[in-house]
Amino acid sequence: MPGLSAVPRVEQRNLDDLKGNTENLLALIAAGAAQRERERQLPYEAVRQIAQAGLYTCRIPQAYGGPGGSVSDVIGLLLRIASVDSNVAQALRPGFGFVEGLLSSTADGAEAERQRWFARYLQGAVLGNAGWEVGGANGAISARIVREGEHYRASGSKYYSTGALYADWVSAVALDENDQPVSFVLPRERQGLELLDDFDAMGQRLTASGTTRLNDVLVYADEIRTRTVEEGKRTIVTPFLQLFLATVQAGIARNALDDASRFAREHARPIKHSSATRSVDDPYVQLSVGEIAARAFTAEAVVLRAAASIDRAWAAGLDPQQVDQAAIDVAQAQYIAAESALKAAELLFDVGGASTTGRSHNLDRHWRNARTVANHNPRHWKAAAVGAWQLTGTPPPTSGLF
Repeated sequence: MPGLSAVPRVEQRNLDDLKGNTENLLALIAAGAAQRERERQLPYEAVRQIAQAGLYTCRIPQAYGGPGGSVSDVIGLLLRIASVDSNVAQALRPGFGFVEGLLSSTADGAEAERQRWFARYLQGAVLGNAGWEVGGANGAISARIVREGEHYRASGSKYYSTGALYADWVSAVALDENDQPVSFVLPRERQGLELLDDFDAMGQRLTASGTTRLNDVLVYADEIRTRTVEEGKRTIVTPFLQLFLATVQAGIARNALDDASRFAREHARPIKHSSATRSVDDPYVQLSVGEIAARAFTAEAVVLRAAASIDRAWAAGLDPQQVDQAAIDVAQAQYIAAESALKAAELLFDVGGASTTGRSHNLDRHWRNARTVANHNPRHWKAAAVGAWQLTGTPPPTSGLF
């Protein structure tokens, strides 16, 4: 990994402990997940315990006191979380993406940033995002940042602020006087930083992805980050962030399978002309559950394979061809994971009759969640990019979505 050097050690994190912590937290995260989603109860405690258990530190190198885990390790942990609550899983995306950016940065000052932020993560910090805006085409930014003496002032309104309500720190971007993007990170209690719980999507309702307002907020000079993404150049962070979404989809498929199996065992009754006396013995219920299981199995397999592709790119020193290959592999995984989650969530309703639509069960959340995640990046573009790669060797776009 570029530019990493040893620093004074803090208490060393252990990868096996992290995996054990994740398993221990699953019951807490799963408890009442359907009710939370139905009643819009934000899972503050789940995210806080995930941070305290050290999951955000998975990729921090051992030289900094972290466990030195791989991308495959992160995706494996995320799969487990997403399989019990996809909202919680997606809310973690900015924090994990930020770490990946720190690892890959070769900019001046990157080492100081790594030391500062890795220490914060090891202490349990949570980071949210406030980068995207609504109303502008192609990711246009209207928020502004201007110099005021030795420091800066930022103004504007952001949307899709994933995880911001759960965060200790909020990452944002604005344009300076020369219309150049400037990234910065603010503590959530900073005067003028306003976080709103107004996300109104039909799914993933608890990702805390609503509005962030920058009301002439003070930005200290040392809170400005060096931007390292060159126009027209791919960064390994983008495939990682896209794979994160695919992994959330794989978790939704697994959660739909668990709910389908549970409903068939505990609630469903055979229809009048069934040959079975129990729903679990009905061949068509078995068929439905079996197909959901196959979809979940496939989604998990493709995201883990794509994670291994990103790890190979890291092992090759982030060789551009390997990074392009990782982007293609992630695009394929996204296409299949989204399709698998949507179909699994639909088939769930074939394991029972009209009772499956009862609001108390809230089984429709799986389809709503899968559809909402899939709409982040239309999967037809993913398939088309893969096709161009196969046919002509054309690399995928460097738009930030591949």
